[in-house]
Amino acid sequence: MRNFFSKITVFLIIFLISSCNAVKRVEDDELLLSKNTIYINDKKIKNEDLDGLISQKPNNPLRLHIYNLAKENSDSIYLERLQRQLDSSRFWKKFLSEKQLIRWTEYKMGFNNWLRNSGEAPVIIDKDKAKRSTERLSSYAYNFGYFNNTTSYKIDTSGQKNKRAEIVYKIDTGKPFMIDSLKTDIVSDVLDSIYEAHKKESLINDGDQFNLNNFNAERERLNDLYLNSGIYRFQRTSISYDIQRDTVEANKDYKMPTTIIIDNAYERIGDSLKEIPYKVHSINNVNIFTDTNTSDYTDTINYNGYTIYYKDELRYKPKSLTDAVAITPGDIYKDNDRTLTYKQISNLKNFRYPTVDYTYAENSDSALNSNIYISSRPKFSLGLNTDISHSNIQDIGMSFGTSLLSRNVFRGAETLELALKGTIGSSRELRNEDDPFFNILELGADINLNFPRFLLPFNTDKRVPKYMNPNTRLSAGITTQKNIGLDKQSLNTLLRYSWSPSNFKKSIVELINIQFVKNINPERYYLVYRNSYNRLNDIASPFENQHPDYFEPDTDSPQLIIPEGTNAFINAVEDGTISLNSQENREEFNSIIEQEERLTTDNLIFATNYTYTRNNRKSYTDNNFYQFRTKIELAGNLLSGISSVFPFDKDEKGTKLVFGVPYSQYVKTEFDFIKHWRVFKDNTLAFRAFTGIAVPYGNSGNIPFIRSYFAGGSNDNRAWQAYSLGPGRTDNLNDYNEANFKISFNLEYRFDILGDLKGALFIDSGNIWNVFDDIQDEKRIFEGFDSLSELAVGSGFGVRYDFSFFVIRLDTGFKTYNPALEKDKRWFNEYNFRNAVLNIGINYPF
Repeated sequence: MRNFFSKITVFLIIFLISSCNAVKRVEDDELLLSKNTIYINDKKIKNEDLDGLISQKPNNPLRLHIYNLAKENSDSIYLERLQRQLDSSRFWKKFLSEKQLIRWTEYKMGFNNWLRNSGEAPVIIDKDKAKRSTERLSSYAYNFGYFNNTTSYKIDTSGQKNKRAEIVYKIDTGKPFMIDSLKTDIVSDVLDSIYEAHKKESLINDGDQFNLNNFNAERERLNDLYLNSGIYRFQRTSISYDIQRDTVEANKDYKMPTTIIIDNAYERIGDSLKEIPYKVHSINNVNIFTDTNTSDYTDTINYNGYTIYYKDELRYKPKSLTDAVAITPGDIYKDNDRTLTYKQISNLKNFRYPTVDYTYAENSDSALNSNIYISSRPKFSLGLNTDISHSNIQDIGMSFGTSLLSRNVFRGAETLELALKGTIGSSRELRNEDDPFFNILELGADINLNFPRFLLPFNTDKRVPKYMNPNTRLSAGITTQKNIGLDKQSLNTLLRYSWSPSNFKKSIVELINIQFVKNINPERYYLVYRNSYNRLNDIASPFENQHPDYFEPDTDSPQLIIPEGTNAFINAVEDGTISLNSQENREEFNSIIEQEERLTTDNLIFATNYTYTRNNRKSYTDNNFYQFRTKIELAGNLLSGISSVFPFDKDEKGTKLVFGVPYSQYVKTEFDFIKHWRVFKDNTLAFRAFTGIAVPYGNSGNIPFIRSYFAGGSNDNRAWQAYSLGPGRTDNLNDYNEANFKISFNLEYRFDILGDLKGALFIDSGNIWNVFDDIQDEKRIFEGFDSLSELAVGSGFGVRYDFSFFVIRLDTGFKTYNPALEKDKRWFNEYNFRNAVLNIGINYPF
């Protein structure tokens, strides 16, 4: 962390140095490369692939300035100066010892080396490298069928500052060559029949412009096709192309007769090559070796055509092992089955990475035996974790957790996890002089049981085969809080089914999701929710003389006593003892009471939901991808149905109760879309769009707080703090502002600054509203398209430091458009550092 902030400091200082000379290390007979420009057929082109072919790239200005700050030959200079100082009797000896002087010199040498290594030496134009770049550009054009292209370069100093120049590259492509008379020459009838069956999937066709990438992709397609059509050990080198370009050049018709050639395999025997015809192979036996090898097993068992080898005792049910194996006896050989077997066995989390190999069956040259070697992980694993957090509830929090994982609980590769977690935190608002620094406590315990299959009374293998990794999870947990909000206690239980039809799709059904939340200290409401208290106190202040016992004695301004005074005042208004003077005060009072009742009422949520996720991200480093997630949740319908048969108790408002607690009834749906574009090199443009709505009905007039939406914060609209934006055009009305409808958009441009230090520019837009619930305040309600003018807009910048295993993020957001202000003051009225919001986050916001 110290290096992180040191590098940020250097970065800021360098930006302030406007007099830095970029060409101070460029000799008189040299030119600093300012930029590269590429023209194709006299048209200026900006293309990342073409830029990557050029040997010399212009300097990163910041890194060049850092490099120029370093002294040349610094080590010898500093050492020579140190020796002179050690030999002299100058005044430094009055302040530093010899050891301190040596250490100071070492520090300066180290810092100078850091500047040199972090910076970037000036890129001096090299004609030989420019020539090699033109050759690469020519080859690039050649790969797209421009066989007669010509390339050149020019060093241009016009319009450039002192000792600077740009290189202009020009490509004249000429006319492209086209594929004509596409034929095949496949020596094997077996390979030919497989090719013809999948001919429509070919990536090269008659009339297409020549593209080397398509030829390479077609080779990969055919290789995968044959490997998964029974051709064991198919060799990619068996595929070649005969492109008769010489004939084309002679005829000048720019059409190339092309032949796809697929030979048999060849095996070197001594000094000669032996031709081996390809054959379709089938799977004979599948042998599973558990925690042993072929020489140590003592027993075997046959199950559904599989042979399982084990020593002394088989600790797993045979079905749990065979279900994880994608290779099936009697099927043709498929290389994908091997890969899928690796994945499915690893997903069980009971075994280390397996080994799968094939051997020929006895007296056969086309039947294969598959041998699968699996090694169990330890029966028990103990995990420890810690975390540091910050939120609007606590200034700092420290979490400590431990978990015990038990594998193969019921001999079916199940896992059972017991987890304990404790958090201690500090809040200045809750601290008294006699209180300790850590005055917040949260404790929780969870139990999770995972099954690598669906626990259902009917068979789902046809609809959800084992390659989709079906999984069932049962979990239960309890959490209790002290000095956090109203000191909630929560119980939850879950029955969840999940499966993945492919690497890019996932479905989750939470058939049962029950959550019970109990507020232990509702009388602390006005101590915690200070905005509500201040609003109530403002209404009550004029009645201080009539009811002095409601207020704190000897205060400069009227202050209701919590909870005695607040409760007494509320009761007096509700029973008519106190009459509020204006309609505005009565509406304000009703709004405060509605909010209090909502946040202090215990909740019972009995829900079912479905989540579908789809993305096309190929790897963690893939910066060109999209992700789509949608979710629908229904709550309370089962309990409502039961209540029609077995009547439930009701409260004074007619709300049905289960064990004295009203159950929630609502429908909720969400749509979340994320798209990343790789703009240039490692620079990325990231976009996110989210909308969600939860509609109460039946037994509920509103949505439980834990299922509602909020706006603002480090992963949302960063110009507002979490829970401080909205609803609608209200201005931070409550301490925790939430609603049941949300729209948000985020756009962020991410770029490199220096090494692991990254930068970002962002625009966030969004808000929350109340809709179809019991809120009456029109400022908070979504009233159609006109309410879209209440979408708040924030913009800003951020810096991030990549520690490889996580990213620490600092974003500064400015209120660009604030819908809570008057219409003529909404744009840029608070666009300044005084009203800016600093967000600290871990990893990227989306």
